[in-house]
Amino acid sequence: MPAFNKSDLERRMHGAVEALKHDLQGLRTGRASTTLLEPVHVDVYGASMPLNQVATVSAPEPRMLSVQVWDKSNVGPVDKAIRSAGLGLNPIVDGQMLRLPIPDLTEERRKELAKLASQYAEKARIAARNVRRDGMDALKTDEKKHEISEDERKRHETEVQKMTDSTIAEIDSATHAKEKEILGK
Repeated sequence: MPAFNKSDLERRMHGAVEALKHDLQGLRTGRASTTLLEPVHVDVYGASMPLNQVATVSAPEPRMLSVQVWDKSNVGPVDKAIRSAGLGLNPIVDGQMLRLPIPDLTEERRKELAKLASQYAEKARIAARNVRRDGMDALKTDEKKHEISEDERKRHETEVQKMTDSTIAEIDSATHAKEKEILGK
């Protein structure tokens, strides 16, 4: 059986783009969004758990998030996890409810977030290039095993390169849109 599998490569490249879009959603743009707290993990019950497994996160107002902690003993750890997540948020504790006012983004913070978006994009580009490399290696292996001809290998390599180029273009456009949104331009 040939080592080259085009649909697997497409799936993995699509995965790199989806992971990037998910990462970009968590970047703050001045509007309250529950996805902002998705990367936050809380140390409770001797384990690190995603915030959404110990509390309900909602956005009651455009510039406010609220976190309703289910177990009273977890309020402290949740507060600590949000403060140390590097999101620039300072929770106001009110019983089992934490209110998170979303501060206006300073120009400096906007630039930091735009830089972070670029880092996420580079990570996604590297993932796409690794998928391309795997595909090219698989094609060479198939050719060595005489499962495909040199012409077939070259044709498939062109397809893999086109797939990579379109994936990277998609990554760039998603990142560009997010940077524009962050910088408010």
